[in-house]
Order: sequence, then structure tokens, then C-alpha cells
Amino acid sequence: MVAAAHICGVDFGTSNTTVSVPSGDGAKLIALEGRAVTLPSAVFWDADGLPPQFGRAAIAAYTGGEDGRLMRGLKSALGSSLIHEKTRVGNKALAFTDILGRFFGHLKTKLDETMPGVSHAVLGRPVHFVDGDAAGDRAAQQVLESIARANGFADVGFQYEPIAAALHYESSVTREELVLIVDIGGGTSDFSLVRVSPGNRTKLNRDNDILGTHGIRVGGTDFDRLLSLDQVMPALGLGSLINGGKNPMPLHYYHDLATWHRINALYSGRALTGLRQIRYGAAEPALLDRLIRVIESRAGHSVSMAVETAKIELSHALATPIRLAALIGADTGATRQMLEEAVEKPVARIGQAIADVLAQAGVRPDAIGTVFMTGGSSSLPALQACVARVLPGVTIAKGDLLGSVGTGLALDAKRRFA
Repeated sequence: MVAAAHICGVDFGTSNTTVSVPSGDGAKLIALEGRAVTLPSAVFWDADGLPPQFGRAAIAAYTGGEDGRLMRGLKSALGSSLIHEKTRVGNKALAFTDILGRFFGHLKTKLDETMPGVSHAVLGRPVHFVDGDAAGDRAAQQVLESIARANGFADVGFQYEPIAAALHYESSVTREELVLIVDIGGGTSDFSLVRVSPGNRTKLNRDNDILGTHGIRVGGTDFDRLLSLDQVMPALGLGSLINGGKNPMPLHYYHDLATWHRINALYSGRALTGLRQIRYGAAEPALLDRLIRVIESRAGHSVSMAVETAKIELSHALATPIRLAALIGADTGATRQMLEEAVEKPVARIGQAIADVLAQAGVRPDAIGTVFMTGGSSSLPALQACVARVLPGVTIAKGDLLGSVGTGLALDAKRRFA
């Protein structure tokens, strides 16, 4: 047993990270950057070897034109071979485990500024880091645990992110019900069917209340990637012909540019050399000039941020420009219908995953009292419509899109350690 002042929850997300601590009977998020309680999961490495910058400061350094390398979507490396590979940042080569370690070290520093001496943490994790790979899943958790311990957390536990969201939701319920948690994160979508009630909040063992869990490696960054491939990459030459009209442009350049954690792979001299050679036989060389310009200026993340902004805007607007004029010389655009068509397959997978977790639990759709949706991409109308199709007539509740998991992790840490 340890004092509540030595306990925290850490929600390390693909897009954003939060840290939470017990507060009275509940939990609260701590400020990680100025007054902001969310920290974008981003690191900027200065080309001259200066100390890395994190979060909004990292993104500002990159978009402000500082010479260096921005890294986002770091969580996506967990469970992949990429996690043990080295990549060049600044004037050195570091393994992705070292880069994650720097990010966790920054989190621990910010935590110590608010609550010195925190030593026990519950970390959130997706139901599956890797789809269909139990060994890879265990390895991903072990890497994350070793990084947390190396940065000052003596005792580390894990909780599924949708279970943590359920604990957050339960803190405000007034009656017993079955709630389906739908957590649409940046890199994964996770689902839990949980029996919640006011009387269950202090129970240490909740195994009998967790009726089913499921997760798939689909999230907001996949929606970004698909929207980018559909509405941006054609303006950079995707689908155009090369070799005198005999062959289409190779796809891998565009898939890398549209995928957060693959963008930096294009900044090698080899990629640019290949593109310049291809350009000479291109049917539309002006489009390839745009692609080369983006890569030469290391503006790939800026393109992705413009796409992400458009995706978010389409949650409440029927159409929006994708603001790329400063990067490629012209804006593109998208409508909500275009977005929904682009993400149709992953949204269908999410609908099937919801049906699967109900089947796993042996629960009929009409037995669900509430669907609690959380995670940054859960506000997309296409996802809410998907839930309504699978569970017609169900009540859909929305919480703190970026804070529900984090506060739930602190509640879980308090139950375990205090």
C-alpha cells in the first residue's frame, strides 16, 4: 500500500498523451504543457544536436522551419520490428526504444514538477498492440514497461484503455447498466462491455463485471492516411503514368508520405534520387515536382497535419479545403461524403468488432444500456452512424474525448496501490 500522492495513470496515445493523479474520490489530469493537460505525442530533434522538444513545442519548431526532424505516431512502433531499429535524429542514431524513453522521461519530469515522488503507475494499453500476434503483443507491453521503469516508475501495472474509460464513465452513473465502451484512438480501436453501477466503484476485483473485450489496429491515423491517399496524393502524382506511359507511379512513396510513422523514411537520399530519375519519364512531371518539393523541404508532416485538420473539420462541416498551397502550390479539398467513402472499410471493421464483442459476451444488442464513445476520432459522424446501425436505438454518450482513459487509469491505480 502506498500513499495516493505516489500514484498516477499514464495514457500514452498515438496522437496525444495524458497523465492523471488521484484527487479526492476521483482523479484529475495534470498540466503537461503550459496549462494544457494533453501533450501531443511528438518529438522534434534539432539538426545541431540540441535537446529534443516535445508536444506542441515540437510541432511548432517543425512548422516554424527549424532544421531538424519531427517524429509523431511513436506508439505505432510498439509491436513492430521498427521498435528495435535505429534511426538518425540530429547528429546521432537512436533506437526507437531510446526515443520513447526520452518522451517518457519528459513526462516524468512534468509529473515531478506537480507531484514529486510518484513511483507507482498504471499505463493504458490497447486490447491488442498487434492484431493476431500474441507474442508481438506481449513484447510490446514488455518494451513499454521497461521504458517506464527506466524513467523512474518503480511499480508499473497495465489496464486496457477501454476498461479505464469504463471506470471514468462509472464515476458518474446513478444506476446499474451494461455499457459498451468504444474507444477510437489514434492507432487502435478498442471495445469493452462492462457492467457498471455506483456500488461497484470501490470493488478491487472487477473480473465478473467485464463481459467482453476486443480491439483492432484501426484508428484515427488510418482515417488520415486514407483521406490523404484519396484527396491529396493524386495532386502529387499518385495514379499518374511513368516510363512513357507504360507504368503507374510506384505506390510506396505515397503510402509512406500518408503514414505518420513512415514519413521520415522518405527523407533519405535514396528516395529523392529515385524520384528524380522517375521524373524524367513521367507523363505529368509537374505533379512529381510537387512530390519532390515536399520531400526536399521535409514537409511531409505538414501535409499530414493539413489532412488531419480537414478530417476534424469534417466532423461538423460538410466540406472543407485541405490547405496545402504553401506546401505544393495549390489547395485540395474534401467533402464529408468523400471522407466517408475513403474510410468505409475501416469503419466496417469497427462495426464488426462491436458485433464480435457482443457475441463474445453472449449479450443481445437490446441489452446494452449505453454506448460510451471516447477517443479523438469518435466524433466522426460515420462512426456514430456505424454504432447506431449495429445497435439501433441505443443511447450514445460522449465524455472527455482525450481525457476519459487517463482519468480512469488513475482511478485504477488508486484501487491497485493505495
